[in-house]
Amino acid sequence: MQHLPPRRIAAIHDFSCVGRCALTVVIPTLSVMGYQTIPLPTALLSSHTGGFEGLYFRDLTADMHQIAAHFDRLEMTFGSIYTGFLGSVEQISVVREFIERFGKTPDETGKAPLVLVDPVMGDDGVLYATYTKELADGMRELGTHAEVLTPNLTEACFLTDTPYKDTAKLAEEEVEEYVLDLLEKLSHICHGKIVVTGIGLAGGIVANAGRDDDGRIFWIKRTCQDISYPGTGDIFASVLLGALMQGDSFETACTRAADFIVLLITESQKIDTPVRMGVALEAHLGALLKK
Repeated sequence: MQHLPPRRIAAIHDFSCVGRCALTVVIPTLSVMGYQTIPLPTALLSSHTGGFEGLYFRDLTADMHQIAAHFDRLEMTFGSIYTGFLGSVEQISVVREFIERFGKTPDETGKAPLVLVDPVMGDDGVLYATYTKELADGMRELGTHAEVLTPNLTEACFLTDTPYKDTAKLAEEEVEEYVLDLLEKLSHICHGKIVVTGIGLAGGIVANAGRDDDGRIFWIKRTCQDISYPGTGDIFASVLLGALMQGDSFETACTRAADFIVLLITESQKIDTPVRMGVALEAHLGALLKK
């Protein structure tokens, strides 16, 4: 049996010091699933942008160029390239160049990197404060390079120029028609695997709707408290990516990710975790260990 080192994942995300999100949840999640995370930080923030005032924000575009150049000199290879929050429109081209440079080179397993784009842009129908329409348009272009695309409902609407609807107030048939239309539009951006997350339904149910690369549609519905913790999208995408790299089908990977998020929200509520601090991830990482 050939023994190989852990596969490396290039994680192109921000580093928010306070509030569990982005790299502070991506790294431990992927580590416990058996992968070495190589960060390429896009921005440094004293906290994430939700629920904190007076935060410090530093754009790291210039640093990204230098870090990527060093990776090139080191002849780094990756099992995946995984993008999240971007701090400026200039970073779209930086990330695109990174994918073009490293996205076709196989790692030690002989496989080319799996490219996952998590188009972190907003929530509850609104773009984040640091996002402009130009940056949102750039994120759409970046999605064309993705093999896996993981927008939440808000982001799916911005990517496809579709008016946002509060799906929890719609009849089930209306939600299905609305989301299927979104998935169809998204398939013209990403020709691979797509999942739209955080679809609120009546009765306290949250759904994720997936479209596999063969066009098959599936739904994952879970009863969950209607609390929007920051960082859950980052954790969902990280678990999904780790599961895909472990060999799970797309639907199975999405199911594992959804179940883990429900666990984290439920357990975080039990200990009264402040919403702005993110879910209490630390005590539950063991649930991701492959049985």
